[in-house]
Amino acid sequence: MLYCMAATTWHTTLMEQTLKKLHALYSGLTFTADNVCRWSPANRTVYFIRSNDERHIWSLLHETGHALLGHSAYRSDIELLHMETAAWEQAKDIARSLQIIIDEEHVQNCLDTYRNWLFARSTCPRCLSASLQTGAQQYQCFNCKTIWRVSRSRFCRIYRTTLAAT
Repeated sequence: MLYCMAATTWHTTLMEQTLKKLHALYSGLTFTADNVCRWSPANRTVYFIRSNDERHIWSLLHETGHALLGHSAYRSDIELLHMETAAWEQAKDIARSLQIIIDEEHVQNCLDTYRNWLFARSTCPRCLSASLQTGAQQYQCFNCKTIWRVSRSRFCRIYRTTLAAT
């Protein structure tokens, strides 16, 4: 029994090891456990889920990627997709330096959520053609010229309110 207790006191988890290394490499950032992974540029904090699940470690590296790239806001939906892609590329670089391998299928699955979101928002509600974003929350169809607004949120159901058609 004493042997088991001694073994658990010196053993650190992969998450703890990763956090220790990230603190040493990026002392200007704060890392805080939370129930969701995200980067807050306002207080230079990377929030992460404290878990030994490798997907949570990859998310920690991804959010650190956002921090290192200075991501703070996006002006268009496609810019958000570019930022997400860049953050995953940065996460892979960080992972290599820490001798961690991020599963590429996981990365693509995460990016697919943004691609699917963008596709849904940019699909014309009238003729179902792919369309162009013309404002922060507005799209216009190339085909039928319908204009519609979309929700500001990335996390809620896709709502498209048609404004006009010519």
